[in-house]
Amino acid sequence: MPTSQRSLRVAGAPPSVAETAAEPSPAVAPESARAALRRAALELFAERGFHGTSMRDIAARAGCSVSHVYYYFPSKGDVLRSMMIDIVDDLLAELRAALAGAGDEPRARLVAIVRAQVLFHCRRQAEALVGRSELRSLAPSDRPSVIGRYDAVTAIFRDAIAEGARAGVFSCPFRAQATNALVTMCNAVSAWWRPDGELSPERLADRYAALALAMLGDRDPSASPAG
Repeated sequence: MPTSQRSLRVAGAPPSVAETAAEPSPAVAPESARAALRRAALELFAERGFHGTSMRDIAARAGCSVSHVYYYFPSKGDVLRSMMIDIVDDLLAELRAALAGAGDEPRARLVAIVRAQVLFHCRRQAEALVGRSELRSLAPSDRPSVIGRYDAVTAIFRDAIAEGARAGVFSCPFRAQATNALVTMCNAVSAWWRPDGELSPERLADRYAALALAMLGDRDPSASPAG
């Protein structure tokens, strides 16, 4: 496992998930317990990978018994499935909100979704990385629901690029390849960006938006958002 993955931690997680992942009791809301167990699993999946993590490892990280983990999740695969669905649903919500706030101008809409994608992959780095790198670990029956959601992400980019091309804003002749390249470029941020690095998430998002416009043959380079 690369060092970059081993060192990832969940942004905003408490010092110990054990406090909220105690044994089932009326005082602990089921959703709070599930969330705490998922935080523990996320840390481990980011450090060791799905196949390098056991239910016993999740229990140990959460400070509870193995039976407690099984009480909320029938299998390790169920932990991964529920985690991935929530990750992509949250990303889709961010992208749709970005479009809703961008107005009708195609360039502004493209910039908005690129920025939203990059910011998500910085601010929820471990989740975004696990969400992509562990697709291969999903059970065959779980893959369609998750992959369908990722396809919806790609469709948002594809539609934004097509809108710009129809409006004469973008001149890229290879729209399908540009769509895949752009989505992949934004996704890869979760694998290398560091909070102590040169660029803040906002600054990086601006630069990626400028790169996206250049890739698409933006006819008004003066409108570049790069900082």
